[in-house]
Amino acid sequence: MKEHQLQVRVRYSETDQMGVVYHGNYLPYFEIGRVEWLRSQGISYKSMEENGVALPIVNININYKKPARYDDVLTVITSFKNQTSVKIEFACKIENEKGELLTTADFVLVFVDIKTGKPIVPPKNIKEIIEKLELQEN
Repeated sequence: MKEHQLQVRVRYSETDQMGVVYHGNYLPYFEIGRVEWLRSQGISYKSMEENGVALPIVNININYKKPARYDDVLTVITSFKNQTSVKIEFACKIENEKGELLTTADFVLVFVDIKTGKPIVPPKNIKEIIEKLELQEN
């Protein structure tokens, strides 16, 4: 599965005085999407960190198309794009209940050894899962 979807409801605290989601509050929506994408593949972020591997973001590109508003139910769609030696890339988008595209984002994350802070190749189990996904694409 290269794509994962989940729904979140916009909370009042995530909006400004106009009832529009503050731009910085999209990042947690995308984070939930990435973590749940990993979980859907059998990869526990918590377990990964317990085994000394972190996955920090090194690049984000976000495009805001339309505003999300208080109490909207949003669909966060996370897709695996690519994995190179130490990096993994995701494309994300958020749609409202009408299916309108609100926001898109591309993320590049790097597998890092928590103790040294240096980039590392993905753990074997994660690499195997990603290789299966790439084979499905071809």
